[in-house]
Amino acid sequence: MSDQSASSEPTAHHIGLTVSDLDRAVDFYQSVFDVPEAARFGVGGEAFATGVDIDGASARFVHLDLGSVRLELVGYEPTGEPRASPTLNQPGATHFGVRVADLDAFYASLPADIESVSPPQTTESGTKICFLRDPDGNLVELLEV
Repeated sequence: MSDQSASSEPTAHHIGLTVSDLDRAVDFYQSVFDVPEAARFGVGGEAFATGVDIDGASARFVHLDLGSVRLELVGYEPTGEPRASPTLNQPGATHFGVRVADLDAFYASLPADIESVSPPQTTESGTKICFLRDPDGNLVELLEV
């Protein structure tokens, strides 16, 4: 049972990304977004392996605090096969969005080795967007609304 006893309304808890190198992923997200680590833990055992439907699975987790939601980075054992870098129009493609106050300034401050899909663009709706790829190719949307 969840800890939603005060309300029956669902609320966002975290966004999870499976990564190939947990320490590298934590370094990436902390260097790009300057966010604190909220939790670090490991999980294993039969109930976990059954719950994720991966024989013998165990995982290490790091939660990063993005304000209203946590980013959960997960490193699994055994590791799965890497997938091709997705494009946003592929079914099953995922991304998560992070709002920034000034996208142009944020983009200009990114380290040179950060891969972006494009520089900031203003869409028909008036939202300024830019997508980055993390070290595993996961898509991260930066947006200024």
